[in-house]
Amino acid sequence: MRLIDRYLFRQLLGPTLFAVAALTAVVLLGESLSGLDYIVNQRQTAIVFLKITFLALPQQLNLVLPIAVFVAALVSLNRLHTEQEIVVCFAGGMSRWRVISPAIRLASIITVLALLMNLWVQPLAYRALRQVYMDVKADLAATMVREGEFTTPAPGLTVYAQTVDNNGDMHNLFIHQLKDDGGATTYMANKGHIAQRNGQAVMILEQGSQQSFSPRGVLNFLTFSEYPFELSQLSNPDELIHYKPSDRYLHELFHPDLQQDWEKKNRKGLLAEGHARIATPLYNIVAMCMALSAIIGGGFSRLGYIRRIMTMGGLAILVRVLGFVAQSAAESNVNVNILQYAIPLIAIALSLRSVFRQRVSRFIDIRRRPARIAAVPA
Repeated sequence: MRLIDRYLFRQLLGPTLFAVAALTAVVLLGESLSGLDYIVNQRQTAIVFLKITFLALPQQLNLVLPIAVFVAALVSLNRLHTEQEIVVCFAGGMSRWRVISPAIRLASIITVLALLMNLWVQPLAYRALRQVYMDVKADLAATMVREGEFTTPAPGLTVYAQTVDNNGDMHNLFIHQLKDDGGATTYMANKGHIAQRNGQAVMILEQGSQQSFSPRGVLNFLTFSEYPFELSQLSNPDELIHYKPSDRYLHELFHPDLQQDWEKKNRKGLLAEGHARIATPLYNIVAMCMALSAIIGGGFSRLGYIRRIMTMGGLAILVRVLGFVAQSAAESNVNVNILQYAIPLIAIALSLRSVFRQRVSRFIDIRRRPARIAAVPA
């Protein structure tokens, strides 16, 4: 890479990294706000909160990368063109391809990184995220009890705890359980906590009482110093993790197990997701080419290129929306998957066409000088 190429590449790289970092921070903020529910309502630790926030990042990052590339390219190219650095490059004999090649090279590097994230990082992160969700769901203490609220963790079971301390001990517990034969049992205890006995999860109730009504209306009452309340009805050890299309690797999307009813029913949706994994990184090149078209695709202007930038920004949004529409339509018709590749490729071709269509003027027409001089009043 020659000196001028390295210079242009650096001028584009800095704003691109800054835009990616800024938009990633915005995405992290949004994910953190949605993850606060697991701390507030599910009483999970900050470690779980951080896992949920960062494991959801790869897919969100792939969505914001084209935006970051487009914005950063517009800022960099507009500054270079306004300060006539690109004009100097043309005047020095550089071809249009030579001038835009650093930008295309940067967009291609980002595209490869986005493809790697789509094919391997995202499925790996989302599978780990699904495991975190299963662990949170299996947290019986968080599922059963919410401080100061009546909860129904299972049909016919109502649980209330006045307070829950930092050790997980629940105080002033109330449990009401309906039986299959029409009876009901009510437990009240001063204190309780979740424990394991004989490999089974139980809630140890301390210093309480039990009231049991039979279907005939007979009341049985007893007090206890300690009572193990079985929680087997709340846990399902045989429950398996179900991987969504976003959690699956590429070979699982293109070659689903048609012996399973869900995968057979959603085969078209899996194929659409697989093609989208490959096609969506192309929008990084689309964003760069459209930015080049907005700045270099027209004549030089000292007043700026606001109108061209706004027009190209609207077209960039339209192209990306069409990509989402094509992916959604492909879930019903597999033949539409070709559009997931055609839309970004056509956008790249049209953008580069506008860049190369504009002629470069390296010479001054001296025949027009006398006319301009004559027009100046004496």
